[in-house]
Formats: sequence, C-alpha cells, structure tokens
Amino acid sequence: MGSYILAIDQGTTSSRAIIFDGDMKVVAIAQEEFTQFFPDSGWVEHDPEEIWQSVVSTIKGAIKKAGITASDIAAIGITNQRETTVVWERDSGKAIHKAIVWQDRRTASFCETLKKQGHEKTFTHKTGLLLDPYFSGTKVAWLLDHVAGARDKAENGELCFGTIDSFLIWRLTGGKSFVTDATNASRTLIYNIRNNEWDADLLGILKIPVSMLPEVKDCAADFGTTEKDLFGAPIPILGVAGDQQAATIGQACFKPGMMKSTYGTGCFALLNTGTDFVHSKNRLLTTIAYRMNGVTTYALEGSIFIAGAAVQWLRDGLMIIDNAAESGALAANADPSQDVYLVPAFTGLGAPYWDAEARGAIYGMTRNTGPAEFCKAALEAVCFQTGDLLDAMKKDWKSAEGDTVLRVDGGMVASDWTMQRLSDLIDAPVDRPTILETTALGAAWLAGSRAGVWPDMNGFAASWARDRRFEPQMDDDTRKARLKGWKRAVERTLS
Repeated sequence: MGSYILAIDQGTTSSRAIIFDGDMKVVAIAQEEFTQFFPDSGWVEHDPEEIWQSVVSTIKGAIKKAGITASDIAAIGITNQRETTVVWERDSGKAIHKAIVWQDRRTASFCETLKKQGHEKTFTHKTGLLLDPYFSGTKVAWLLDHVAGARDKAENGELCFGTIDSFLIWRLTGGKSFVTDATNASRTLIYNIRNNEWDADLLGILKIPVSMLPEVKDCAADFGTTEKDLFGAPIPILGVAGDQQAATIGQACFKPGMMKSTYGTGCFALLNTGTDFVHSKNRLLTTIAYRMNGVTTYALEGSIFIAGAAVQWLRDGLMIIDNAAESGALAANADPSQDVYLVPAFTGLGAPYWDAEARGAIYGMTRNTGPAEFCKAALEAVCFQTGDLLDAMKKDWKSAEGDTVLRVDGGMVASDWTMQRLSDLIDAPVDRPTILETTALGAAWLAGSRAGVWPDMNGFAASWARDRRFEPQMDDDTRKARLKGWKRAVERTLS
C-alpha cells in the first residue's frame, strides 16, 4: 500500500485535488473552477456533470504533478460544499436537474409556510437547524415538485438524493456505494442528530421517500473503492466530512471550547461542544462536528453566506480589483474618516439574523468613496459578522465565555490586514496555522488515519502549528463605535 493521501476538496466555486505525503505535507495541487448559474433572483445552481468532470480532471492532474501513480495512494478523503442538493437516476446515474446550491433561496416561501404550520420547533429539536432555504430538505422537495415525473420516480425507488459527497462517491465507485457521512447528513434538515438516523416524521412533512436516501457512516469509514479504469488502480475512499467540519478537524479542534472559522465563499464558525447537544437560543445551529467510532461530537455553528464572495463581487461585478489579493492592500489605504459599511446580504442574511428576504446594502458613501473604501467595507463586513457569531456562541454556551482564541483558515486569511482587523473587531486573538489547506487536511487525516499511514487524533493534534497570532490593537472607543455603526447598518437592511 502506498503512503500518499488524496484529498478531494469539492467547493462552491472550484474543485481541487490535493496530494499529501506520509508526513502530511502537500506535494501537489490541481484546481479547476466551474460555472455558476443564476437562473432567477436568489437562485444558484451548478451542473453536476461539470463538477464530476472537474473532480476527475483535477485528480488526474494532481497525480501527474506529484509524479506518482494511483497505486501509490493509500486512501482518498472527500470534503465538499455542504447542503448543495443533487437528485439523480438510480439506473443511469444522471442528475434530473442542475444541483441546487446551498446559497439558493428559492424555497424561502415554502419555509415560511412550514413555519406558519408550526413545524419549525420540530425540525430544530431533531436536527439542530432552522427552517431556512439554506438546507437540503426543502431543495429536495422543490425538485420532486417541479421536475416532470420526479415524484412518481421517487415513489418507485428510481431516484437518489445526495449532497455532493454522495454523488461523487456514487460516480467514483461506479454506482456501488450510495453513502454519506454524519456531518453531511446533519445538514439536510431530515436527519435526526440526536438519534443519528433519517427521521420519518420530517420526511413525511417534506414528502421525501426514504428510498432516496444514502446510508450514513462515521466520518472515517469504508465508503467504497474507486473503479480501476478511472485512475489506473482502485483507491479506497476512507474519509468524508462536509467542508466546515473537515476544517474543524484539520484545525485539530478536538476539545470542547475550541473554535475555528473558515473564510471561503461564505464564513462558517464552529465551536466544539463535545457530547453536549446545545440548543441555541440565539439562532445559531446545532450540528454534528464529527462522528468517530460511533461517538458523536456536537458543535454550535454560525453560518455567514457571503465572505469571500463579496471580494469576488468587487472583482467580477464592480471590476474595481483584478484579483482578490489586491483587496487587503486597497483597504489599508482607505480614508479612515469615512465610515462605510457593506451589509453583504446578496442571498439573504445568515446567522444570527436568518432573514432570507434581506438584500445587500451599502451605507455611509460620500463623493470621496472609491475602490479603497469599498474594499475595506467588504473585508470588515466579514469581521463584523464573525463578531456577531462569537457573541451569540458565548450567550448560548457558558463554557465559551472565557478567553477565546479563534483558529482561522480559508483563502481570506492570507491577508494580514484582514486578520488584524478581525482580531481588532472581535477583541480576541486570531491564530493562523502554518498549513492553510485545513479543509483538505481534515479530510485527508480522516482517510490517512483510517488507512494507518497517518497518526491518531492525539498525534494529529500535536502536529498542529501556528504561523502567526494576531492580537487586538484597536482602542475600545474605536471598536465600540465601529460595532455600533455595523449594528445600525444591519437593522436598516433587515427586510
């Protein structure tokens, strides 16, 4: 058996394949962006076939870059954009519709109807989630109701539903494995995270046949083996976790009270609460952080829909920067006398507001407002929203009230300016690790430890290393003034 580990990191805007060696060092990366479809206001879709082709292509590219063969790879770990929903034909493996992305808001009115019918407490008690278009369950219901013939096929057992991990595993194994892991299942709105099982009552409310659902496994488990013809040799798939849980694992946040925040397309903060199922009173989510050897570890999660996507908007929408790296340098040169706030509710506001109808707004502009001020406002918006989540977590779980150190990862953390402003505005230390590929690393560790070529949990935690700690430098009066302005901007934006 080889000693290399392959991580498939299937994200919202790109697919990546990353190969790690036996010392957990990155030896090769291949990445491909894919098309974003916006067929209506607030709707976001992906082409599952394009995602599948990008995954196969990047795996082959990474293997070639590493100068190895598939036989040298001990195992595959998969991490994926969560909640994004695919329904495909059991016989052909073809999707019946484009994938509905986690950002998509088309089921907002359906969610409101369910709330009016008094169902939200039932969903929240069993799943830890809120009735919001963000999650997979109402997306599945929409597909069954809007794709011709879909409901009849589903009732006849002819359709499969899965998040992206399930779809990829199905394809990688030639349809032999129809599985998911507990973290992805926990984001579907139909999985009872207290009992660790698909919930018949919730399926009945949403009218989803149980025959559509994959088997749910631990995060480190046997998920099947790739077909030999794909890469030249069969490779076992031994680890799966949704992207934010994979980042939590990659940051070695294994002890209750440890917290990480990932800054990608969106921003997601997870606080490990151990075996405690903490019911949030501040509109956070209770979710499964990971399930290992049948033992479930829970987390409180705050979800921000727009983080790096705001920088993409500056680049692709306003075209005031050529690449994301320019945003931090421009922000540093912004006019300090201008209090410009961006509330990036492009697809609604997530935690702790959960307003699906809110839309983005900018406040405080003057004739002197330009690209630098826009960049500063976009980056600060991520920091302000993180602060909102941290405050809510401290209110929900008293054990989090001590001195919090935030471990960060994702593309945005490469910006020193952004990380310093984050520390300033949340008034807490921010730790950036030496390995920024923490999402892929988490998935790789699940597979590598299961394969026996990487260390166990304690050994992995001991290997975590910090690149830099950012300490708060902003004075209290300035911080309070900035936070007050942010709160006022959010209040004006809420629908």
